[in-house]
Amino acid sequence: MTINYDPTTGLVPAIIQDVQTNVVLMLAYMNQEAYQKTIETGKVTFYSRSRKQLWTKGESSGNFLLLKNITVDCDADTLLVQAEQTGPVCHTGSDTCWNQKNSSATGFLQKLEAIIAIRHDSPELGSYVSDLFEKGMNKIAQKVGEEAVELVIEAKDDNDDLFVNEAADLLFHYLILLKAKNMRLSDVVQVLEERNQ
Repeated sequence: MTINYDPTTGLVPAIIQDVQTNVVLMLAYMNQEAYQKTIETGKVTFYSRSRKQLWTKGESSGNFLLLKNITVDCDADTLLVQAEQTGPVCHTGSDTCWNQKNSSATGFLQKLEAIIAIRHDSPELGSYVSDLFEKGMNKIAQKVGEEAVELVIEAKDDNDDLFVNEAADLLFHYLILLKAKNMRLSDVVQVLEERNQ
């Protein structure tokens, strides 16, 4: 990848974006050495203009940015760094340097998928999800079918509250079914994106 570092400073702006939520987390600068260290270690590293040295985000706080992807803009003079956030990014304790919450509509679904995976991999006594996994694929598929029928029935009525609750039940059980098939919602999204091309 060709990067046009500023000829005067040797720096390039790096916009940091959460790879899952697409929320912009911060802006910092990289020189060639910081870029190389980021690639080599998988931890996003910058050049501090005030301290005049490299710094890996999280080296003192433990809140690292784990590299997922780097792209360069059309002029090759700005980087978009997609990373996984392991804690608050801002020194103030905020998720972002703009004091915004790092979340999206799909962010909660990813959390829910993670909880479902934990219940699958480490069954918990008294957990509805763990119990459903123990009952096997037929029971899980049956529950998805039941919830789908209940959603269709509510769709024919005028009670929006009941409808949205049945929709939530169906989505919840659908996520359980995906885990039972060793798949994730992102696998389904990928198929939809491919169909949309």
